[in-house]
Amino acid sequence: MKLSKRFLAVVLVVLMVFSMAGCADNSQGAEENTDTEESKEPIKVGFFAPTTGPVAADGENSLNAAKLAVENINASGGIDGREVVLVDYDDAFDTKQSVSVAQKLTTKDNVIAVVSGSYSGTTRAAAPVYQDAGIPMIASYAIHPDITKTGDYIFRQSFVGSVQGRAGGKVAVDMLGAKKISILYVDNDFGTTLSESFTEMAESLGAEIISTDKFSFGEKEFTPILTKIKQLDADLLYLPAYPGEGSQIVRQARDLGLGLQIMGTEGIDATVQFIGVAGEAAENVIITTNLNRDSDREIVQEFISTFTEKYGYRPNMVAASTYDAFTVLFNVMKQTGVDSEAIKDGLHEIKDIEAVTGIIKGYNSLGEVEKTVQVQIIRDGQFHYYGEISDENIIKPPTE
Repeated sequence: MKLSKRFLAVVLVVLMVFSMAGCADNSQGAEENTDTEESKEPIKVGFFAPTTGPVAADGENSLNAAKLAVENINASGGIDGREVVLVDYDDAFDTKQSVSVAQKLTTKDNVIAVVSGSYSGTTRAAAPVYQDAGIPMIASYAIHPDITKTGDYIFRQSFVGSVQGRAGGKVAVDMLGAKKISILYVDNDFGTTLSESFTEMAESLGAEIISTDKFSFGEKEFTPILTKIKQLDADLLYLPAYPGEGSQIVRQARDLGLGLQIMGTEGIDATVQFIGVAGEAAENVIITTNLNRDSDREIVQEFISTFTEKYGYRPNMVAASTYDAFTVLFNVMKQTGVDSEAIKDGLHEIKDIEAVTGIIKGYNSLGEVEKTVQVQIIRDGQFHYYGEISDENIIKPPTE
C-alpha cells in the first residue's frame, strides 16, 4: 500500500518537532549543569603584604591573620557553600611591586575583592589599579588619607591617620597631663600624617610643641636628637615610629636618663619586635592602637588564643586589623554574593559589625571606618588596657 506524499510530509514534520524539542531539553540541561559547576567553583580573594624586606615581620603577622580568616570561613561552610581561596603576593615593601601585584590580581587571577595587609606607600600606589578594575579593596592598617580618596571601591579598616593623631593629642594632654611635648617621627606618609594631626590637637588643648624632629627609616643612632630633647625639658615624647627604630629610640632615651613619658602609635604595637627588643626600657610606654588585648569580648580572646596556638606568638594590631578586614568582607559577601560591584555597594552599607578591634560602626561615603581608638600601656612586658577614645569629634573620619 502506497503512502501519499502529503502523509509522509506530515510525518517528517512531526518527527522534526520532537527532535528539536529533545535538543532544547538537552541544551537546557547542559546549561543547568554548567551553572551548577560554576556555582561550586572556589571564590578567589586577593591579598598582598610585605612578607620579605625590612618590615617582613608585619607582613608575616598580616598574612597569618589572612590565612586564619580564610580557614575559619571555610570551616563554617564558605560563602554559600563555596570554598574561599586566598591568592596572596609579597609586595616586598616596594611601591612598584605592589602595583605589579595589583595588575596580576585583577587581570590574571580574576579575584573578586582584595585586602591590603601592607603599609601606606604600597597600598596607596596600588589602590588606583583596583579602583579602575572595579575590584573592592580594604586596607587593613595603612593610614594615609589619600588611599580612600582614590575612589568608591577603596575602603580602610584601621583609623585614618588624622583620627589616630587627634586621639593621640587627646591622650597626651587630657589623660597624661602633658604641657611641653617633643615629637620624633619617621619621615614617611605614616609619620608625617600622625605628627601633623597630633600637633593640631595637642595645641588646641593648650599644650606646647617645643620640638619636632624626623628620622629616616632604618636609622639607628638617635642620641643627638634625644640629647636635645633632654635639654629642652619636655615632659612627653610623641613617637610615630615602627618597631625597629622605635625600640632603639626608647632604649637610647632611657640610657640618656630621659624619664619623660613616651607615647607611641600603632606603629610600635608589636610584642616581639618592639617590646622584645626594647626590653625594660619599654615599660610604661603608652600607645594609641586598634587592639585591646584585655577586652572581655569573646571574639577578641578567641582570636588571640587561636592565633597564638596556631602560630606560636601573640597577634599584634596588624594581625587583628587584617583579620577584621576579612571578617567585614565575608560578612558582606554572605549578603551580596560574589559580584564585585555588589560587594562594593554592600561595604558602603554595613552597620555595627562585631570585630576583634571593636564594633565597626560602618564605612562613611569616603570608605573610612568609624570605631573607638584603644589606648594601651606596656606593663611587665605586655600591652594592657589604659583607656579609650570614643569622642565622636575625634573618631569621626573625614568625608572628603
